[in-house]
Amino acid sequence: MDFPGKVAIIGGGTWATAIAKLVLFNVDSINWYMRRRDRIADFKRLGHNPVYLSSVKFDIDRINFSSNINKVVRESDTLVFVTPSPYLKQHLKKLTASMNDKFVLSAIKGIVPDENMIVTDYLKRFYNIPEENLAVIGGPCHAEEVALERLSYLTIGCPDVTRARKVSDLLSNHFIKVSTSKDVEGIEYGSVLKNVYAIAAGICYGLKYGDNFQAVLISNAIQELNRFINAVHPMRRDICDSVYLGDLLVTAYSRFSRNHTFGTMIGKGYSVKTAQIEMEMIAEGYYGTKCIKEINEKYKVDMPILDTVYNILYNKMSSFAEIKHLTETFR
Repeated sequence: MDFPGKVAIIGGGTWATAIAKLVLFNVDSINWYMRRRDRIADFKRLGHNPVYLSSVKFDIDRINFSSNINKVVRESDTLVFVTPSPYLKQHLKKLTASMNDKFVLSAIKGIVPDENMIVTDYLKRFYNIPEENLAVIGGPCHAEEVALERLSYLTIGCPDVTRARKVSDLLSNHFIKVSTSKDVEGIEYGSVLKNVYAIAAGICYGLKYGDNFQAVLISNAIQELNRFINAVHPMRRDICDSVYLGDLLVTAYSRFSRNHTFGTMIGKGYSVKTAQIEMEMIAEGYYGTKCIKEINEKYKVDMPILDTVYNILYNKMSSFAEIKHLTETFR
């Protein structure tokens, strides 16, 4: 079997739909696990995802849909996990098929709650997947712009350079450029933190702070992000690479950013619960804030932006007062 073999998409949301579009540029067919049978039926009938990125048309004959995760895992060689991080365990609880001999690519830009583990560490510990069989997708790439075929850049993090390049070929096309990196942990932690900082940017926007302050906020955010990932996983990296700084910028500023949207609602006075209900989509940064806060109890990195967002979201402190205090720590 030539790597990557038969590819499966695990998940049915926006990013899963975008990645399926990319993979189908380069392979004849894919397996696709979606939890809900009614969504699969609608997808087959309409020729597009009935809920997410509905403008993206698919050749249904090239997709083997199933709501049985075990069937999809058994019949696939490369598994691309694209579920919201808070729901990953829920999907994996149904899994009895082994993943030991599978190559697993995580496109989850979040952290596993309760265990407070990045996805690759969670899969290594609880599913015995060898490190060399794990990779991550990072970079500043909104699913909505993939749907519009706008030029975008991705990074594949994997300890096996040869396999990283093969995965790059799997995702590359005329509007997607892909590079590789060995910094799996840094990419994953950066992907979690940029969502937290996008919430901070949204809160400030909701409080009517302007572009000048947003620039200072994000300048401080990339420094804070760098301090944390260097403490958790020290290695030589350029924090200005697009997989770190670029992902932070697009998530903090873009109108497609659900974390920025969530933060804006909080800044305007919505409660967390009301904001979550009205959005109807997961803002990964809400969960990531608590997880990173708890992880940082061990590392004790100076993280005033994280602490501010945590106080607002979890301690229900005043957005106005907390951000005002934060502004006094910047320069």
